[in-house]
Parts: sequence; C-alpha cells; structure tokens
Amino acid sequence: MNKLIRNIVIIAVIVIIVFAAGPFYVLNEGEQAVVTRFGAIINSSSDAGLKFKMPFVDNVVKYPKKLLSWDGDAQRIPTAENQFIWVDATARWQIADPMKFYESVTTVEQAYSRMDDVIDSSVRTVIAENLLREAVRNSNYINEVEPEEAINMEDEESLNALRNLTVTETQQELIEKGREALSEAMYSSAKLIVPQYGIELKDIIIRQIRYSDDLTQSVYNRMIKERSQVAQAYRSYGEGQKAEWLGKLDNDKRSILSEAYEKSESIKGTADAEATRIYSESYQADPEFFEFWRSIESYRKILPNFNKTLTTDMEYFDYLYEQEG
Repeated sequence: MNKLIRNIVIIAVIVIIVFAAGPFYVLNEGEQAVVTRFGAIINSSSDAGLKFKMPFVDNVVKYPKKLLSWDGDAQRIPTAENQFIWVDATARWQIADPMKFYESVTTVEQAYSRMDDVIDSSVRTVIAENLLREAVRNSNYINEVEPEEAINMEDEESLNALRNLTVTETQQELIEKGREALSEAMYSSAKLIVPQYGIELKDIIIRQIRYSDDLTQSVYNRMIKERSQVAQAYRSYGEGQKAEWLGKLDNDKRSILSEAYEKSESIKGTADAEATRIYSESYQADPEFFEFWRSIESYRKILPNFNKTLTTDMEYFDYLYEQEG
C-alpha cells in the first residue's frame, strides 16, 4: 500500500512538473509559430488555438501573421540626368513562410534590417535609371489643362495677342512611365529577393519626393523667370494699349480741332463778309462821313503808339490839322 501511494505521489509530481513546464501553448488570431527542438525546426503552425509541445525541449517562436509596414529613411538619389532628389518610400510585407523566416532572419527586427538593404537598393537603382520627370509626375495631364485667363476680354484679337505674349514653358516634356510605374518597378525588383527570407512583399509606394536644396533653388529661379516673363508681357501689352489709346486720343483731338477751326474760319468769313457788306452800304449812304469816321478810328488806335510826330504834312492828318478837314 505504501509503495502504491509512493508511486501515485511520484506520478503526480511528474505530472505537475510536466504541466508546470508548459506542454501547451496558445496561438492567437493573427499569429503564427515555429516550434524548435534543440535549435532544429520541428514544425510550424498558423491556425489559432491550443497547441501541444514537448516540455523542456521544445521552444515556440511566434511571429505576426498580419500585414506589416516598412518605412525607410529618405534617400538622396541622383536621377538619370544627375539631378539629386530625396525619395521617401514605404512598403507592406508579410511573413509568408515562418520556417524559412526563422532559418534566414529569425527575428522581425533582423527582417527589417534585411528589408532596408533590399528595398533601399531597389529604390536607388530604379530612380537612378530614370529621368527626373518620371519620378515627380504620374501622367501627362498637365499638358492637357487649359490655363485660366488672367483677364477677361471681349476682343478676341486682343486676347489672342496677349496670350501669345504670355506664352511660357508650360508645355512639359512627356513622360513614358510615371511615378506609379517606378513604384511597380521597385516592387518587381525587390519581390524576387525577399522570398528567400520567407517574406512576401505586397507593394512598394513612393510616399514623397522632394528636390534637394540646389535643385529647389533652380526650380524657384525658373518659376521666378516665368512669372517675370508673364509680368513683363502684361506690362508690354499695357504700354501698347496705352500708346494705341493715346494715338486715338491725339487723332480725335486733331479731328475735333480741325473741325472747330474749319467752323470758326467759316463763321469768321461769314462775319467778315457781313461786315464788309455793312461797311459798303454805310460808305455808299454817306461817303464823307464814312471817311471821317474811319480816319478818327485810325487816329484812336495808331496815334497813342507814337512817341513823337515829325510832320503833319500828310493826307493822313487832314482831319486833324486842315481847316477843311
């Protein structure tokens, strides 16, 4: 009896020790696990639930089964025309083969390090092989957009003239690939390498592209030049319109003055003719009085301008000094 009890106690202790060592493990949703024994992979599991392992000798390494995000550091990369730009990319990936993942990288942190090498290299290679416009644009839509008119004009001829003056380099060079195609090229290059790490790459996306400082200044200078060109075109057009309107104003002024002068001369001619007629009628009515009146009027206007008179022995002074005058 004592021996039986002792055996039961021993078995109970063994069972307690076994359960204390954890013969089971729980795999939650969104997790997958690799079971190793003395460093060698025994099996893997990706189904959630209660799982069995050998106590003391088996080790369980859990990995996430969900999509993971990779965010690399922005890289300063030269384009095909040797223009430097900063490229910031992001990617999504997933552990597709946990056993291969354990064999090659073991930890998620180490996987991120490998992803840095693979994706950064892919991004740098693709950007360096393509022109700047392929990286910063995704379509040729910019060439299809009609620019808004800065001013409204009813005169179509003037509007066309102004539009011709303000033509700048808005017609951009056509792209053949675009940013999305470059992202796809980066993805195609990198996805051939990552399966050896048990990783499935879902996509690579260029999150941001910005010019380097020297290129930024070049772009600003080009924008300033274009805006200055447009401003100068407006000034030139305004000066032309000013000159045109001043010319019209001067022509109208000359026309008005000419018409006024013609009318004034006509009125003067009519008045002179009427005055001559009146003078003639007056002279015919009393020639002697008319002669006297005309001489007196001449004396009144002319004599005050003379400082001295040397002689009065002239017919002109008959009405002043002759008794019969």
